[in-house]
Order: sequence, then structure tokens, then C-alpha cells
Amino acid sequence: MDINNEMIDKLADLAKLEFTAEEKEKLKGDLSKITGFIEKLNELNTDHVEPLIFMTNEVNVLRADEVHHPITKEEALKNAPAKDSDYFHVPKFIEK
Repeated sequence: MDINNEMIDKLADLAKLEFTAEEKEKLKGDLSKITGFIEKLNELNTDHVEPLIFMTNEVNVLRADEVHHPITKEEALKNAPAKDSDYFHVPKFIEK
């Protein structure tokens, strides 16, 4: 694949980016390395290799939803800087 300034300009336009001439030269080198690596991967024999769809064979490994060490309302409010008998008081942050 030939990577030239036209391709860099097209990719920059699609990504809504702007590059200097120096950055374009660096990008051409980087893209050449990437495409070279992909071409190297194409040399591998993958005739009997199943496609990888999921990273693991585990399916829906979930833990039981059990309450451990519940705390009371009083314990939860004990260290609150501002509180009412049942609620935390927080600063208003939404304007109406």
C-alpha cells in the first residue's frame, strides 16, 4: 500500500485533524510500519484456526447477590459533614 501525502490529507480530513509537513512525514512512517506489520500477519497460515469471537469461554459468571455486613442508617450518617435525621445534605449543583 502506497502511503503518500494525499492519503494523509484524506485521513486528516476524515478525522477533522490538521498536520504540519513534519507531522505528515512522521505519520507516513508510522502508517508504513503498521501496514508492514499487517502484511507480515497475512503471511501466517490460518487455514484451521477458528475465528476468535470472545476472549474467554466463560458465560455469565455472576456472584450471588447477598448482603454482607449491613450498616444501619445511623452508622452511615455518623461521619457525614451535613445531615438530617435520615438524609445526607449536599450542596445544590443544578440550577432551575
